[in-house]
Amino acid sequence: MISLLPFILLAVAAGVCLPTQAGINAQLNVWTRSPIWAATISFAVGTLALLVYALAFRISWPPADTISRHPWWIWTGGFIGAFFVVATIVLAPRLGSASMVAIIVAGQLLTSLVLDHFGLIGYPVQTFSALKLAGVFLVVCGVVLIKLF
Repeated sequence: MISLLPFILLAVAAGVCLPTQAGINAQLNVWTRSPIWAATISFAVGTLALLVYALAFRISWPPADTISRHPWWIWTGGFIGAFFVVATIVLAPRLGSASMVAIIVAGQLLTSLVLDHFGLIGYPVQTFSALKLAGVFLVVCGVVLIKLF
């Protein structure tokens, strides 16, 4: 059996990125005076980094003739990412890091329950349960505690 530890550590590292990136991008927003320009610069730097990585490791481009075998909505991830980055740029200075992340996590968990339960957008079906809902409820309680105190 493959150890989950490397994946857990990767998830923790990704978790570190959310409040860090939001704070950095919020400061970029101070300079640009526009969350749209701040997000655009952030995405441009990220795109350049990914392009350099792909070229350095000779990662091949997917075959163009296979695109018709995939659903149209696979292209919407970039739009969702752009919305997310702009939203965090706007939210970070207004909510603070802890409240922003806690509220985002609550939204992510609620959405994840629906996506898993119905097996949407390629997720394997994982039936909704009262205990899973209780876990989300506890996160929401955490959001309230973080925001109030």
